[in-house]
Amino acid sequence: MAQDPVIRLPGGRRPTTTSPATVTPPMTAPNASKEGRKDTIASSVERRDYSDDSLKVQVYFLASVRPATFDTSISDFTTRFPIPATHVFLGNDGSATKSLLFSTPQRTGWDPGFHSLDVYKWKLENARFFNTPKPYTELGYMLATGAEQMIEILHTQNIRPTWNAAFNYRLLTAPGIFRNQKNSHKSFQLTSWYQSPNKRYNNYVVLLSNRMQAGESGGIRANDYLYDPVYERSRFTIPTNIGGEPSFGNDLFSTVLTTGRIEKEVTFLSRQQYDLGRKDSVVTDSLVIPLFYPRLRFEHSLRYGNYDYSFQDFASTGRVNNTPDSAWYKRNYGLEIPANDSIFIRDRWKEVSNDFSVYQFPDANNLQQFIKLGAELQLLKGTFKASSESLYNVIAHAEYRNRTKNQKWDMVAFGRLHTAGLNSGDYHAYVSLQRLLSQRLGTLQIGFENINRSPSFIYDQRSSFYFDVPKDFGKENTLHFFAAYFIPKLGLQLKGDYYFVTNYLYLNGYRSLQQDNAVFNLLRVSGAKTFRLARSWNIHSEVYVQQKAGGASVNIPAFFTRNRIAYEGRLFKNLNLSTGLELRYNTPYKADNYSPVLGQFFYQDTTTISNRPEVHAFAHFRIRSFKAFVRIENLNTVSTAGGFRFNKNNFAAPLYPTPGMVFRLGIYWTFIN
Repeated sequence: MAQDPVIRLPGGRRPTTTSPATVTPPMTAPNASKEGRKDTIASSVERRDYSDDSLKVQVYFLASVRPATFDTSISDFTTRFPIPATHVFLGNDGSATKSLLFSTPQRTGWDPGFHSLDVYKWKLENARFFNTPKPYTELGYMLATGAEQMIEILHTQNIRPTWNAAFNYRLLTAPGIFRNQKNSHKSFQLTSWYQSPNKRYNNYVVLLSNRMQAGESGGIRANDYLYDPVYERSRFTIPTNIGGEPSFGNDLFSTVLTTGRIEKEVTFLSRQQYDLGRKDSVVTDSLVIPLFYPRLRFEHSLRYGNYDYSFQDFASTGRVNNTPDSAWYKRNYGLEIPANDSIFIRDRWKEVSNDFSVYQFPDANNLQQFIKLGAELQLLKGTFKASSESLYNVIAHAEYRNRTKNQKWDMVAFGRLHTAGLNSGDYHAYVSLQRLLSQRLGTLQIGFENINRSPSFIYDQRSSFYFDVPKDFGKENTLHFFAAYFIPKLGLQLKGDYYFVTNYLYLNGYRSLQQDNAVFNLLRVSGAKTFRLARSWNIHSEVYVQQKAGGASVNIPAFFTRNRIAYEGRLFKNLNLSTGLELRYNTPYKADNYSPVLGQFFYQDTTTISNRPEVHAFAHFRIRSFKAFVRIENLNTVSTAGGFRFNKNNFAAPLYPTPGMVFRLGIYWTFIN
């Protein structure tokens, strides 16, 4: 069998440069024989053995052509945790994050502009659809220092042989080690996939909701507080720039937020497909399994979205002693606040989109080769501080994909052009070519993309979050060349990314919106490899090197590495164990600061962040359908001066320290009904 030609990024993540197309094989009745399934789903079946049970589950993503499988590994905790290993966060899980690796936004067209909480949100393109002969449930619970808790639920079952439904829920609540960083994020997702018995018609439905509540502190008032003996044992009492003096609360379901941002996104998608082609069937001893080979597909997608973004700083309420600091808001945002008054800033959007596409399959026996042409009409209504606007976009798109029958070549090319409306002239062009050289030599990928995009709407003077003087901004253009090489036998991945950027958009200060007219380029080279030290001892190593050329206002660490040295093996009969140490390090650099009202990181060139290497100890194990992750994080914060304490905090941004030692326990249990 050929290796999966999609090269995975370190940490198991796939590249996100995909197009939202769905081509899936037909669903199959749960009692179909093995021979009857051979031509349709054999390559998309995952076998999971729990005691005497065996479950075969098909997993599909809305934005992928090929099926996926559940991740049953225990080696890498970040596959179960929302924050990627390459991100920094503002001192509390659930707070704003930023990647240490350079990239430009890939979203063209309409963009409200709020992305610092994106890692916690479930996204439409990642919605999963299943086909399972038995109801499948996974329950997860995680707790950590500071009363942090996370609950996850997944349940899916076939209501009928040709109709599956699934439910996902996640709650993350974290009161915070530091003051005014209370976060409470709730997400749920409902999916439905129906396929007609004759295999011609498919219906996909997704209902997705993200409600993010992120407390904002504006950072601690001074770094000296960290070294004051008065605050050594209680970091929560260190005063912050905004948010007042709340009392500590660990109520899992509390939704009270005095100072911070609230982002509410609700999306509904209905996608219908009807195929024309050739019918066939497989006859077994017990039943006849219908097959269908499409040649032409008609697809209609209806999307409705309701989006609400706000910042608030309310005067004293309940257990919170708070009066918005009028001088701080005047100095940083030019806001005039009457004494004892509150702040409330809000942008709201409604979206209705209709997309019609036509697929043509040149080879009826290869559903992973197709040509797609389509057009979309997007209707928008925005409500801002002083107006309400009705806007629209007309978008044309085309795509070609081909994974050859021998699974050696994988070609992807797509384009998206905004032909009229609010974001007329935006486009995204992408081409990728992958080749399986051999089982020994591995897989090579090369490609490029060109993105021409309008500024996000916070750069528009109509937005409630626009506090700068009137300015005009042009479209940002990014040319991205990339190559990757994956050698499975050596456990080696190599990747190179070259960015060529013009009209770079960025925030320079708490409210100053800027655009660099000068051209700059950036090269990043990365590698990941597993080194075997002994029979059960491994080192999983990732290395990233970045170099900027040109005068753009971009600061990034030149070097970042993540290494896990672990004992990995099976003990007794059913205990799978991965235990060891994880180390992360990046070179000193002038890390971006953070604007709490806008929810954006901004460029600064005065303060250099020089952190100790992060050190985490972990013991992950799996016993049949039960998995547990036990971690002691930030051992690097240890200090022996004046006693043994963990108070040498690292910094994510100026005035934003990260926690000291954190104990974390996560358990996940799978049930097959």
